[in-house]
Amino acid sequence: MFMALTAIDRAKKIKIILFDVDGVLTDGGIWLFPTAAVGGSEPSAANVDVQRRLSETEGKAGFGIQSNSMVEAKGFHAHDGTSISLARLAGIKTGVITKRISETVALRARDLKLDFVYMGQSYKMQAVREIMEKTGVALEEIAYVGDDIIDLPVMRKVGLAIAVANAREQVKAAAHYVTPNGGGHGAARDAVEFVLETQGMLERVIEEYIDERNPMAPSMDIGKGGF
Repeated sequence: MFMALTAIDRAKKIKIILFDVDGVLTDGGIWLFPTAAVGGSEPSAANVDVQRRLSETEGKAGFGIQSNSMVEAKGFHAHDGTSISLARLAGIKTGVITKRISETVALRARDLKLDFVYMGQSYKMQAVREIMEKTGVALEEIAYVGDDIIDLPVMRKVGLAIAVANAREQVKAAAHYVTPNGGGHGAARDAVEFVLETQGMLERVIEEYIDERNPMAPSMDIGKGGF
């Protein structure tokens, strides 16, 4: 008799965790602030790339703001940032796939040292397939965290589909696991910790994370009770 895989069975196989941005790494809010252009300053290479992508999608809904007098801002959660470090210590790669194109996302991605950053993705499975080709990882080894219907094509195919607590009901119905917390409020941390705990690595990587940030750790002889 065929037995359906549980979320725990699926999580044990995961090597890559991918996230939507708006509504997953953020609470879904998009803040638009007027700003004066700074004359004479050279734009960063990343900003030039973002502006190029925006110009290619000008006039299409849902891609972001292209303006010299407007900046698009988003709020991220510190707990989610820590989860990326925990995943990295466990050898799990992470990335984002989002329809919008935003310098704010590019900055956050660089800050977190994400392995994969795909913006301007109307059909997110194309990005997933490219990641699979680059890494040799199979669909069953990929987890995806989403919140809205644009995420459904990916969630229906990957090994582990995760919905945030405040996701649309159609998305929750397609998920193998729903996070306790909502998007932008620790949902990404929930997703990472679920995978790491299932794989028996959570406590180990937490201890490694703590040691890496303890300036005294290299000189401590823990085995001899050197506290």
